[in-house]
Amino acid sequence: MNIYICVGSSCHLKGSYDIIELMKKAISEHHLEDKIILSASFCLGRCTDGVSVKINSDIVCGVSKDNFTEFFNSNILTKF
Repeated sequence: MNIYICVGSSCHLKGSYDIIELMKKAISEHHLEDKIILSASFCLGRCTDGVSVKINSDIVCGVSKDNFTEFFNSNILTKF
């Protein structure tokens, strides 16, 4: 699985660094290091919708520290 977290200006200001750190931690806690390639990405084109995360070819917008666990469980863990 390829995961790209937007680090463009708008997403950066909305907390993309925090999402990257949460993602690294969650991947490690669930022992998915060999199944997920985590990368940063410049603008995914959804600047007004909050931090954007691309999972393979699907884009999920509005990811935050507050909803990260729900996002991870429903969009990533369910795929394994």
